[in-house]
Amino acid sequence: MIRVTRLTDYAVLVLAEMIRAKGPHTVPHIATSTGLPLPTVAKLLKLLARNGLVASYRGASGGYTLQHPAPTITVADVIEAVEGPIAITACMEDSDDFCRIESLCPMQGHWGRINRAIRRALQEMTLTDIATATSMQAQLSGSKRL
Repeated sequence: MIRVTRLTDYAVLVLAEMIRAKGPHTVPHIATSTGLPLPTVAKLLKLLARNGLVASYRGASGGYTLQHPAPTITVADVIEAVEGPIAITACMEDSDDFCRIESLCPMQGHWGRINRAIRRALQEMTLTDIATATSMQAQLSGSKRL
């Protein structure tokens, strides 16, 4: 099974919240809005800033903002910022990992094609797509409660 880590899932949640609520975002505000622990949000924002997805500003009106417009940030960008390069196996063509059975492997040369297809699919989904879908789900679940 291919899975992203919980931290990546939380990163998408944090970024979707930053799209929903405009302006600079503080760690406590995002933690409260998302229900995530404050230390987790702080760790994620530092990681996302280090990888160029968000920018941080100091001062009384400081906080974090998206570094790029939401429609240009893809799910692939988020995964790579949190987890590193997208690869479904350790034996990708550009990997430094050594495999003892590489010369005998029937999948040699095929994993790259599969990996590129997965990466393309992740690049087609943007933060705006996710934030819009999340907002619609919240509206639908809110209207069901009435």
